[in-house]
Amino acid sequence: FVFVGGVALFGCSFYFRSRKGAAAFTAAEGSLPTWVVGMSIFATFVSSISFLGLPGDAYKGNWNPFVFSLSIPIATWLAAKVFIPLYRGINSVSAYHYLEMRFGYWARCYVAVCYLLTQLARVGSILLLLALPLNTMFGWDIQTIIVCTGIATLIYTLLGGIAAVVWTDAIQGIILIVGAVACAAILTFTMPEGPGQLFAIASAHGKFSLGSFGASLTEPTFWVVLIYGLFVNMQNYGIDQNYVQRYLTAKNGKEAKFSALFGGYLFIPVSMVFFMIGTALYAYYKMQPELLPDHITGDSVFPYFIVHGLPTGVTGLLIASIFAAGMSTVATSVTSSATIILTDYYKRFSCKQPTEKQSMRILYGSNVIIGIIGIIVALALLNVESVLDVWWSLSSIFSGGILGLFLLGYVTRK
Repeated sequence: FVFVGGVALFGCSFYFRSRKGAAAFTAAEGSLPTWVVGMSIFATFVSSISFLGLPGDAYKGNWNPFVFSLSIPIATWLAAKVFIPLYRGINSVSAYHYLEMRFGYWARCYVAVCYLLTQLARVGSILLLLALPLNTMFGWDIQTIIVCTGIATLIYTLLGGIAAVVWTDAIQGIILIVGAVACAAILTFTMPEGPGQLFAIASAHGKFSLGSFGASLTEPTFWVVLIYGLFVNMQNYGIDQNYVQRYLTAKNGKEAKFSALFGGYLFIPVSMVFFMIGTALYAYYKMQPELLPDHITGDSVFPYFIVHGLPTGVTGLLIASIFAAGMSTVATSVTSSATIILTDYYKRFSCKQPTEKQSMRILYGSNVIIGIIGIIVALALLNVESVLDVWWSLSSIFSGGILGLFLLGYVTRK
């Protein structure tokens, strides 16, 4: 509670900086430190899905999903080499202005609509996936968690603008890393016969395997996951407004490139820690099966361990980490969506040269609307059997054509 309240208050402290105008609200006037932007990019990539889902994957299977992380260096290098100079050169805070330059407004409109739909689905999914484990752990009401977390995040996003989002992302990213490392260390060093036992059990059961290196395209082999990760991460780091907006908050092109590489590369060791947690949980309960009730399986094992296996205080740190992962993602989606509404629709159809007061009114209103609809989407997903399946389906439908359109515009001359 102290963490969530503190983050909200810290974000609100940026109010006087953000009210200078639309440029300050959407891009912080290109004045943010490199490490802060890099940490924000990292925190944007990590959601509560990563924090709870990756250990669950490692517990149930092996390290095959970690191959997804191995594609990040290629994607971030391409972003630094190709996309960042492009965005900083076209003098627009919208990632999709480039598509209008290449194909006309229909392309920009199509991508902006798909982006907004993707972000609404994302906000709803993250808020629900944040609430579910807390409901399992403490019995708190899911709807109350969704509404309270959504409103707290919306308040500091609304008042502080992108500067508040980026700075709070950086703090949330640090809390997230500390929580994950603390959990992995406790699991590793509390094995009955020491850390060596963990690695012996995991190796004997193939838990460190990266998957098959065969040529099959009908199963998640090493190569299939690597290629999938490459295209998904190219879309994230290359054309997603969430990331593009962060590139524009850096002081210059060189710092923007470093921020992208720093944020992307940082996810690799941190995701390794997440997978280590899942593998350690497998060995931990393999040797002490009496500590795990029969009805706790798969993705539920990590939340159960947080409540029943960690010392008092560390449990709170892990819960704060889960909130950090969820709130940073939601804040990012709300801010970027409001920016798209201003640049791609309001300035296009209602007022091409709005005053600063008009622009701020649209940004504030869009933040509120996106935040409220996101909360409603989360509540609507309550009865869905698998939130992750719905999110993956919706994001595939809404964003599937965006990367192809960008690449077509970049590699063709006519």
